[in-house]
Amino acid sequence: MSAFRTRDLQEPTILLVPGLDNSGPAHWQTHWELQWPNCHRVDMGNWSLPNRNAWVNRLNLAIRQTQGPIVLVAHSLGCHAVAWWAALERPTSHGPVVGALLVAPPEVDNAPSDPRLNAFAPSARGVLPFPSILVSSRDDTYISPDRAYRLASFWGSDNVDAGRLGHINAASDIGDWAAGKSLLMRLLDGVEAQFDRSERSTPVTHRPGWPRDVTL
Repeated sequence: MSAFRTRDLQEPTILLVPGLDNSGPAHWQTHWELQWPNCHRVDMGNWSLPNRNAWVNRLNLAIRQTQGPIVLVAHSLGCHAVAWWAALERPTSHGPVVGALLVAPPEVDNAPSDPRLNAFAPSARGVLPFPSILVSSRDDTYISPDRAYRLASFWGSDNVDAGRLGHINAASDIGDWAAGKSLLMRLLDGVEAQFDRSERSTPVTHRPGWPRDVTL
């Protein structure tokens, strides 16, 4: 059974899952939230002193309160929140979450650069039951490329090298991060490809302005 068929083929809701200290006004997550009407931020609660179980519970509540299919777009520690949510809640491949874009997850296992990250150690292990893409940067001070690849292998994610973009945040000076939009479209196209097109009664629709034409 396809991911969307049980949900009337409706467009996914994008749930943004920020990391430590939330995503500020210049962050690409904030740009996306302002640009797309189907894009909403999850309030994780205590942004500065994160607690793993509290963040997982907040994410779980947001997922349960959202109608229809969901794509999670996480940054930094939010990626670990997504992975731990999947490990603890054990969603199935037919659940509401149909994909995840995981951007710049930090190191939490081996001498993390910020002691607050210890709350999410050890990293969750186990392949996510939905398609996912993990994006890492070659000069991210929060994690090395090989450790990012290790997380991608834990979670069964496609691993994408974004080049030298630091922590892929506001300090990276990437605006609304057009390349990230392309990766999101790639993820959505992969989810959509799971459908048996010959059995569709109606097409999957996209809101006006949804950037289907962006390229990486």
